[in-house]
Amino acid sequence: MLSKSQISLLKSLQNKKERKEYGQFLVEGYKSVIEFINSPYKIEAIYHTASFDPKVLKLSQKINLYNISVTDIEKISSLKTPQEVIALVKIPQHAPLNNQKLRQKFSLVLDGVQDPGNMGTIIRTADWFGIDDIVCSDDTVDAYNPKVVQASMGSLARVNVHYVDLSTILLQVGLPVFGAMLNGENIYKTNFGDEGLIVMGNEGNGLRPEIERLISKAVTIPRAGKAESLNVGIATALFCAEISRNKLGKQ
Repeated sequence: MLSKSQISLLKSLQNKKERKEYGQFLVEGYKSVIEFINSPYKIEAIYHTASFDPKVLKLSQKINLYNISVTDIEKISSLKTPQEVIALVKIPQHAPLNNQKLRQKFSLVLDGVQDPGNMGTIIRTADWFGIDDIVCSDDTVDAYNPKVVQASMGSLARVNVHYVDLSTILLQVGLPVFGAMLNGENIYKTNFGDEGLIVMGNEGNGLRPEIERLISKAVTIPRAGKAESLNVGIATALFCAEISRNKLGKQ
């Protein structure tokens, strides 16, 4: 049984301020927890109900396991229908992002993406298409937000998310910078080359003017219907798919 103070601390990790203060976040659900166990992330503890004993007891003996009640799980969880396995995970300290790390590959750049579900989808999409790094503006939603972690379905364990001053990075990186914008070049006719940054904007406002000025090529997904806009998660998936198709075409 967890003490009130332990429950309070774990529950507080739903908030960005406390995640930053304690350097920890929660992962819910057995499949997602396994993804993080099989990654470089450090698992501080796993909390589980008795019904998960057979599965959880097969895990590494180096992990601290706590059998707790369903009631305590419900108090900790951020979900309406709580999972019966929750991991306490240490937030990694990524090395400072340098230009060399972004060369000879494609990386995603997010300018003010706010919705946790969109962020989780983008992380999962990056993982599917083999994109290792997502570079975010400081006001992009926190990757360790519970809703982001849940929506990423374990992919956060394999994708590095960096928070930086975008203007500085885009000025210094020396790579092609492709921006998802209206009135740009047709994405299906764009030559993406072999490396670059793909910049996606805020759900409602798109790219900020100061970021737009740093785009070397505006690219548009042509509209055939009458929808006003595309969801940023869907748009990101289309960009990733097209870059992947371009690569395959050169092999």
